[in-house]
Amino acid sequence: MNSVIDTLTRHRSERSFLDTAISDEILDAIIASAYRAPTSVNSQQVSVIVTRDSARRRQIAGIAGGQPWIAQAPVFLTFVLDMHKSEQAIAMNGETQIAHQSIESLVSGCTDIGIALASAMTAARSAGLGVVPIGGIRRSPDEMIDLLALPSLTFPVVGLALGYVDEPAHQKPRLPMETFRHEETYQKEGMPALIARYNQEIQQHWATIGRTDGDSWSESVGGYYKHIYFPNVLPAVIKQGFGTEK
Repeated sequence: MNSVIDTLTRHRSERSFLDTAISDEILDAIIASAYRAPTSVNSQQVSVIVTRDSARRRQIAGIAGGQPWIAQAPVFLTFVLDMHKSEQAIAMNGETQIAHQSIESLVSGCTDIGIALASAMTAARSAGLGVVPIGGIRRSPDEMIDLLALPSLTFPVVGLALGYVDEPAHQKPRLPMETFRHEETYQKEGMPALIARYNQEIQQHWATIGRTDGDSWSESVGGYYKHIYFPNVLPAVIKQGFGTEK
């Protein structure tokens, strides 16, 4: 197995960071890795906001629901869906952008952000840093938009805390590969049994690492997904000028 695959398969979300600064050289390389990631139709509809100021990182930690590792990590990156740039480019030709009115643009843009995020995570980990992606910035998107002074037709989709690791995290077990890899068509037969097996495995994992509050996967994901997880996203998306009905 080569070093890139080893880096990818050994991923864990770190939540304990040293206050050691990240050099400009390393940070520039991480951002360049995300910058060079592919985008749909070369739309380049991704922007990254770099936050190093400690007070602003504490604000983001609060916006995300109180996640102390955001304030602890020396750098926080916010990955922004950015159709402001394309709107400006199209206007230069005397035309009007309408793609942002469609749900397809949101799906496409978030896909591109996911690719850029993965590139940044891999680059950071290859440089000896730990990372944890943060979806919690969508908990109160209006606050993030104000904090980062985001213009219309932009939206903060996901963040990334990165820094040198203090106490390494444990790698959690995953659902059985059969629930992830499907040959030719989606294989739904036997899914409940596979999930039940994983429920037992992850509870054993919690016990092994000494966590007494660990739920099964069914209980954990149910705690999130039996509700609308971040109900403020839709009104903020619409307020930023995006549409969802086309």
